[in-house]
Amino acid sequence: MNQQVTDFISNVNQSWQANVCNQLRQIVHESIPGVEERIQYRKPHFLKNGKYAAVITIAKETVSFTIFNAAGLILPDGLFEGPSERKTIKIRDGQTIDYELLTKLLEQASSSL
Repeated sequence: MNQQVTDFISNVNQSWQANVCNQLRQIVHESIPGVEERIQYRKPHFLKNGKYAAVITIAKETVSFTIFNAAGLILPDGLFEGPSERKTIKIRDGQTIDYELLTKLLEQASSSL
C-alpha cells in the first residue's frame, strides 16, 4: 500500500468518509490482484497493469467511487452515473453500501485490464 494514499485517508475530515475510503481501498486490494495505488490529481487512484481501475474522490457531503473499464457491467438502476466506460457511485453519510456488489463489479471490470 502507498503511504501517500494512507496519508490522504488519514487527513479526511469527516470520520464516516474516512471509514468509507478505508473500506473501498480494502475491497480494491481484495478484488484486483497486483493493484497499484497512487495519488494523482489529489485523489487516490488504483491501477492494474498501468491502467486505471478505480478512483476515490472526496466532496463536502459525498465519497465518490469510480470504476473504470465499466462498459460491460450490468449495474443496478439509479445507483451509478457517468459514461459507459466509467461508472461512479456517490456515497452519502448513513447510506447502506453494498460492498459485495462493488467487489464483484471491480473484479469484472478489472479482469480485462
